[in-house]
Amino acid sequence: MGDDVPLAGLSGLLFLLLLLSAFFSGSETALMSLNRYQLRHKAREGHRGAKLAEELLRRPDRVIGLILLGNNLVNFSSASLVAVLAFKLGGEPAVALGAVLLTLVVLVFSETAPKTLAALHPERVAFPAAMIYYPLLKITYPLVWLTNICANGVLFLFGVRSGHSELQALTREELRTVVHEAGSRISTRYRTMLLSILDLEKVTVDDVMVPHNEIIGIDLDDDDDEIEQIVSSSQHTRLPVYRDNIDEVVGILHLRELANLAKQDLTKKTLQGLLTEPYFVPEGTPLSTQLVQFQRRHERIALVVDEYGDIQGIVTLEDILEEIVGEFTTDPADQGDDVVSEGANTFLVDATANIRELNRSQDWELPTDGPKTLNGLIVELLETIPEPNTCLNVNGYPIEIVETDENRVRSVRVGQREDGVEDSE
Repeated sequence: MGDDVPLAGLSGLLFLLLLLSAFFSGSETALMSLNRYQLRHKAREGHRGAKLAEELLRRPDRVIGLILLGNNLVNFSSASLVAVLAFKLGGEPAVALGAVLLTLVVLVFSETAPKTLAALHPERVAFPAAMIYYPLLKITYPLVWLTNICANGVLFLFGVRSGHSELQALTREELRTVVHEAGSRISTRYRTMLLSILDLEKVTVDDVMVPHNEIIGIDLDDDDDEIEQIVSSSQHTRLPVYRDNIDEVVGILHLRELANLAKQDLTKKTLQGLLTEPYFVPEGTPLSTQLVQFQRRHERIALVVDEYGDIQGIVTLEDILEEIVGEFTTDPADQGDDVVSEGANTFLVDATANIRELNRSQDWELPTDGPKTLNGLIVELLETIPEPNTCLNVNGYPIEIVETDENRVRSVRVGQREDGVEDSE
C-alpha cells in the first residue's frame, strides 16, 4: 500500500475492518450465550436463524474456528493498516502511538462493547450472524477444517476429545430451577402444578392416604339399616367392604352399581355380588409409580399394606391428582376444621391434621420427612405425650400444646414463624 492511496481511503478501510472485528467478536459471544432450549424451541417453530444457529452449534469447533480465522485476519490487517497510516502521518515515532491507539479502539469498540451487547441480547445478534456464517463456512471449509485439525491435535495431546455438541438433558433439580425462574411467563398456579409433578417421586402413598382409623367402609356384620345409612350418606363413590374390621376386607363396592337396585333389593347377598377385587399396594410406593399403576390397571382406589400385609390406609386416584392441582372436591362443610385462626399470627390446629395438607393450605414449612401428622411430629420430637401448656419450636414455628389425652396430642396453638430459627425443641 503506497503513497498513491489517499488517506481517506485507508481510513475508510480501517473503519470497515474494525466493524468486521466487532461483528466477529459480538457474534461469537452471542452464539455461545444462546439458551440451547430456547434455541431448539424456536428452531422447531421454523425460525430460519434459529435453525442455522442450532446446526452451527452442533460442531462448535468449526464455527469457532471460522470466527477466529476471520477475527484474527481483520485484526492483523487493521494493525498493518494503522502502521501505514501512522507512518504516512508522523513517521516512525507515530507507529508506536498508532499501535497503542488501535489497541484501545479495538478493546472498546471491537471487543467490549459488541460482546456486552451480544451477551445482553444473544438472539438479536446470533440469528442474523448465523445466516452469514452458514454459507461462509461452506466456502471456507477446507481452511477451517485444516485449522481445526491442528487445534484438535493439540487438544488430543491433553486428553480432550472433540465431537458433536448434544443438548444435555436437565436433571429434576435443574428443571425445578427453570420452572422457578420462569417468573411471570408461567402463572403461579401452573408453576405450582409443575413443581408438584416434579415432586411426585419424593411423595409416597403413605403421605396422601386416608389412614387406617379414618377409613369409611361397609361392615357386613352390621345390620341392613346401618349399611343403608352408610351408603346413602357416603361422600365417596367407592367403599371398601369388610367383615368385623378393615383388615378383613372382601372387596370394593362402586356405588354406581346400586343405582338400578330398588331399596328392598339392597341386601348383604346382593351387595357381595357387586364387589370387585381389592387392589393392594405396598407402603412407600412413590406417587409417580402409583399413578402409572392406576392407569395401567384401570383402577381408582387401592389399599395400602405394610410388610406384614396389614392395611395402613386407602389411597385413591383423586388423592394423587389433588397432590398436583390442589384440593378440588373438598366438602365445604369440612373446610377449615383443622385450622382456626385466633388472630393475625396464631392458629388453633387439630393435631391429627396431615402435615403436608397444613403446609399446602397455610403455606407453612413444617418438616414432612418423618411423621405424617402434627401429633406424630410433636410426640417424636418430645419422645413423650406432653402436658398442656408445653411449648416447643419446630422449624421456626412456636407451638404450644393446648389439649392432650392419654395417647395423643389433640390440639395445639401455632404461631408465626420466627425468621432465622433452626429446628429445635
